[in-house]
Amino acid sequence: KPGEHKHSKEPSSLQCMHLAVVACGDRLEETLIMLKSAVLFSNRRLCFHIFAEDSLKPEFEEKLQEWPSSYTKKFEYNIYPITFSVGNAQEWKKLFKPCAAQRLFLPVILKEVDSLLYVDTDVLFLRPIDDIWHILKEFNSTQLAAMAPEHEIPKIGWYSRFARHPYYGTTGVNSGVMLMNLTRIRNTQFK
Repeated sequence: KPGEHKHSKEPSSLQCMHLAVVACGDRLEETLIMLKSAVLFSNRRLCFHIFAEDSLKPEFEEKLQEWPSSYTKKFEYNIYPITFSVGNAQEWKKLFKPCAAQRLFLPVILKEVDSLLYVDTDVLFLRPIDDIWHILKEFNSTQLAAMAPEHEIPKIGWYSRFARHPYYGTTGVNSGVMLMNLTRIRNTQFK
């Protein structure tokens, strides 16, 4: 079963802020720095959902267990395999950056999680996650997710220059940081 490697001192998944990340290839150190910055600044307990290639799993386990107790008491984590429940797994894996399509399957895989913050491996927190987590309370009854524009200037944004597919607004949105209400996404018959 995905996520069976749960590590925590107490069951606190209802009180914690859920953070998901997908790590493939040579992204181990970058991911660990992102996770460490999240722990360093956050006020509330964190639940990490780490999706990683099989070869990275033992390295994540080893590195996270080496962290000092002042860090480890502030979070729990699960490590999940990279899985795509629909279509060709190799095609999904190559669709965006390595394995980034995994984020599309979070509502289906993390069935017990109400809401989460998904971030790419190259994010560095400089403020508590609590600040962005609070935005969930500001969602109206129809809002499912929150993202920022990809760029401020359309002329030099990636989507306006290179995209061959439809995108939102004049610059597209940055899916590298997504605040998601998974319960609402699942309730909309997300497929």
